[in-house]
Amino acid sequence: MAFSAGSSLSRTGRIRTTDPSDASTSQPEPDRTPVCPTAVITSPSDTYKPIADGPTGPESLGPAGQALCLWTDRRPAAKLKAMDELTGKPLSAGELSDLDAYWRAANYLSVGQIYLLTNPLLQEPLRPEHVKPRLLGHWGTTPGLNLLYVHLNRAIRRRDLTMVYVIGPGHGGPAIAANTWLEGSYSETYPDVSRDASGMERLFRQFSFPGGIPSHVAPELPGSIHEGGELGYSLSHAYGAVLDNPELVVACVIGDGEAETGPLATSWHSNKFLDPRTDGAVLPILHLNGYKIANPAVLARIGDDELTRLLEGYGYTPYLVEGDEPEHVHQALALTLDRALDEIASIQAEARAQTGTPRRRWPMIVLRTPKGWTGPREVDGVPVEGTWRSHQVPLAGVRTSPEHLRLLEDWLQSYRPDELFDAEGRPVDQLLAQVPSRDRRMGSSPHSNGGLLSQDLELPELGEYFVPVPAPGRSDHEPTRILGDYLRDVMRNNLAHRNFRVFGPDETASNRLDALYDVTGKAWNADVLPTDEHLAVDGRVMEILSEHTCQGWLEGYLLTGRHGWFSCYEAFVHIVDSMVNQHAKWLKVTRTLPWRRPIPSLNYLLTSHVWRQDHNGFSHQDPGFIDHVVNKKAEVIRVYLPPDTNTLLSTAEHCLRSRDYINVIVAGKQPQADWLDAEAAALHCARGVGIWDFASNDDGTPDVVMACAGDVPTLETLAAASLLREHLPSVKIRVVNVVDLMRLQPSSEHPHGLSDADFDALFTTDKPIIFAYHGYPWLIHRLTYRRTNHHNLHVRGYKEEGTTTTPFDMVVRNDLDRYHLALDAIDRIPGLGQRAADVRQWLTDQRARHHAYILAHGEDLPEVRDWRWNGPTS
Repeated sequence: MAFSAGSSLSRTGRIRTTDPSDASTSQPEPDRTPVCPTAVITSPSDTYKPIADGPTGPESLGPAGQALCLWTDRRPAAKLKAMDELTGKPLSAGELSDLDAYWRAANYLSVGQIYLLTNPLLQEPLRPEHVKPRLLGHWGTTPGLNLLYVHLNRAIRRRDLTMVYVIGPGHGGPAIAANTWLEGSYSETYPDVSRDASGMERLFRQFSFPGGIPSHVAPELPGSIHEGGELGYSLSHAYGAVLDNPELVVACVIGDGEAETGPLATSWHSNKFLDPRTDGAVLPILHLNGYKIANPAVLARIGDDELTRLLEGYGYTPYLVEGDEPEHVHQALALTLDRALDEIASIQAEARAQTGTPRRRWPMIVLRTPKGWTGPREVDGVPVEGTWRSHQVPLAGVRTSPEHLRLLEDWLQSYRPDELFDAEGRPVDQLLAQVPSRDRRMGSSPHSNGGLLSQDLELPELGEYFVPVPAPGRSDHEPTRILGDYLRDVMRNNLAHRNFRVFGPDETASNRLDALYDVTGKAWNADVLPTDEHLAVDGRVMEILSEHTCQGWLEGYLLTGRHGWFSCYEAFVHIVDSMVNQHAKWLKVTRTLPWRRPIPSLNYLLTSHVWRQDHNGFSHQDPGFIDHVVNKKAEVIRVYLPPDTNTLLSTAEHCLRSRDYINVIVAGKQPQADWLDAEAAALHCARGVGIWDFASNDDGTPDVVMACAGDVPTLETLAAASLLREHLPSVKIRVVNVVDLMRLQPSSEHPHGLSDADFDALFTTDKPIIFAYHGYPWLIHRLTYRRTNHHNLHVRGYKEEGTTTTPFDMVVRNDLDRYHLALDAIDRIPGLGQRAADVRQWLTDQRARHHAYILAHGEDLPEVRDWRWNGPTS
C-alpha cells in the first residue's frame, strides 16, 4: 500500500488518453477495406455470433454478412491538431515548494473534515474514537479543487485580480472549507472556528455532522455563489456573475460528470453573449478526473482530438494540463493559467480600446489529474486512486478495521502536517504568505455576497403607465404590452448603473415586452445578417432558446447583487423546475445567515398561459409551475395572479423592489378587460384579496361567494355573476378576487396568509363558495383545507383538458366557463335548484350551442367574443 501524497513531488508517469483515431496505419492497406462488426446476424432468425479469428474480408462472412458489412475509406487522414499543452518551468524551487505546501495543507484539512472528530493535529496515535461514526463526504474531486485554489491564489496575488471561484462538482465542499479556513475568511465569518487547533477541530467536527455544515459548497461557505448539489448550472452561473462586472474573473470548475448534462452543454455558448468591453470574463476549467460515481466520464474517454474539436466548436481555445506527478502539474498549471489570463487581458484590452472588434476565442483549461489524487492507491487489494472507488470515502471501515485505521493515519501523515501547522495549530508563515490581500481573497469577495454591492433600482413613477378605467370592464388592453413600456423605462433609468437585465428564451417580443428594444438590444456577439433586428453586442435583453441557461444567467446576476426579470411561456417554465428548487433552498438557508445580505428577488413573468394557448394546443397548456413553487418555504415564495393591466403594473413594481423572494406573476398577453383604475388597483394589490363591490349585490349577507384568481377566471366569474343577476336577481352574490394567492393560507402557515377572522369575513363561514382558479383546482383546496368553510368550497380550474381550439372552448372543456360557474352556484345555493330549473336548462343549452357554433364557424359565439360587463360600476 502506498500513498501518492503531493509532499514528495517525486511521482513519475503521465496520464494519457489514447485516441482510437491514432491507431497505427503504417501497414499497407487497400484504399477501401471493410470495417466489419465484431458480431453479425446472418439471417433474421440468427442470434449474435462473434466473428472467428482469421480472414475478415467480406468473403469470410457469406452473402448476408457481406450485406451488413460497413465499407469505409481507410486511407490515413491528416492528423488533427489537439489541445495545446504548454511546457516550461515558470516556478522557482521556492515557489514550487510553497505552492505544494499549501496544496498539502488544503488536502490535509479536507481529509480531516471527512474523517476526524478530534485529534486534529495527530498529536497522539489515531484511535477509532477520534473518527466520526458516520463518514460522509466526497474525496475524489477534492484534491483537484484544492490544487486549483492555490494556483488561483498565486494568480490573484501576481495580477491583483478580483476573482470568484464557482465549483461545478459542489460535493467537493471540504476543499472550499479548507481553503477559506487557511486564508482566514472562514474564521472571520465564523469566529468560533478560529485559525488554530481548537478551530481546526471545530472545522473537522462540523463537516457533514448534525448541527454543522453540509457536504457541498453550500450557502454556509463564504465565497460560494453556487452549491453544485445539482449538476449542470456552474457555467451559466459564472457567466451571469460577470455580466456588467468588467473587472471580475470567475474561475469556473466543470466536473467531467457535470459536463454530460444538457444545461451545461448549452451553457458553453454563453461566450456568444458576453461583451468584453463591459463584462468580466469566465475561465472555464474542465476537470477530467475520469469518473463519475461509478462510471467513466464521456469527455475523459473520447480522445484529445475529438475533445479539442468539441471545445473549439464552442468557441474556446483549450489548453491541456495533465499528469500525476505533482512537480510537473504545478509547473504546467502555473504556466497555463498565466497564458489563459494573459489572453483574457488581451481580449478585453483590444475590445475596450476600439469598437467593432471581432469575437475572439476565449481560453479555457482542461485539467486531467487522477480522481482521488494523493489518497490511498489501493484498499483491500483493489485500486482506489484514479478510479471511481475514490469518489466518496476511500476508507469506509476506519472505526472497525485496524488496517483501515492505520491506512488513514498514514494517509494524513503523508501530508506532513507538522511542517504546515505550528504547535498551536496555526498555519505556518510559508502558507500565510500565499494568501491574497484581504479584499482579494476568494472567500471574502463581496461579489459572492452580492447583497453587499446591490443598489436599489431607480423605478419610474407608476402613474404615467396606469391605463384609464372610466368604468370596470368597458375597455381592453394587452397587460404585458403596457408592462413592456414600464420595463423599458426601468431599463432606461438604470442604464448608467448597469444593474438590470431582462432574460427569456426567445420570447420577449412574443410576450409583448418589445418596447425594451427602444432603449437596448438583444445581447449578441456572433454573425449578424441584414434581416436581423435589435441584435447588439452590448444588448441588455438576454435571449437564448434554453430556459436552463436563461435561469442560470439570471441567478448568477442576482447572486452578485444585480436585478433581473425572466419572462417565459407558462407551460415551458417547468424546464427549470429543479433550478428554482435549488435557488429556493439557497434563499431559505441564507435567511438564517446574518452575514449573507439580502439579494434582489428572482422575478418570473409567466405569460402565453394555459387559457390563451388555444392556438398552440395541448403541449403548451400547463399551469402547474405554481403548484411546484408553493412546495417551497413560505418565507421565500410569492405567487401573484393580477386580473388586469393596472394590477399587473402594481404587482411588477412591488416585485422589483423586493429582496430574497421568488416572485411568480402569471398574466396574459392578449387583450384583457380593464377592471380597476389606478387607485383601486394599488389598494387591491396591497390587500392581496378583496370584495369587488361593483360586481356584488350581497349587502353583507351573500347567498353565494363567487371567487376568482387569474385573468381569464376573473372574466368568466364576472360574466357568470352578470348572468345570475340578470336571470335570478334575488340571488345575493359576493365577488371576491384574489391577486396574492398566498393570502388563502392561514397566517400561521405563510407570512401573507389571512387570519381566520379575515378569511371568514370575506368567504363566510357557511355559504357556498364557487372558486374559479387559473391552475389546477386541487391547489386551492390544499391552501384552504384548514378554513372553517372549506367543506363549502367548490373549485373549478384546469383539469388537463386541452387542444387546439377557441379561447372560450378551453374554459368550457375544463368547466370553468361562465355558464358552468352559474350552474355551480344554482346547484349549491340551498333551495334554488328547483326554483331556477328554467335558468339551469338555458345555461346547459348555451354550452351545447357553443359547441355547435365553433364547429360550424371556427370562432366563439358573438355574445361571448363581444361580452362586456353591463352591471353597476360602483
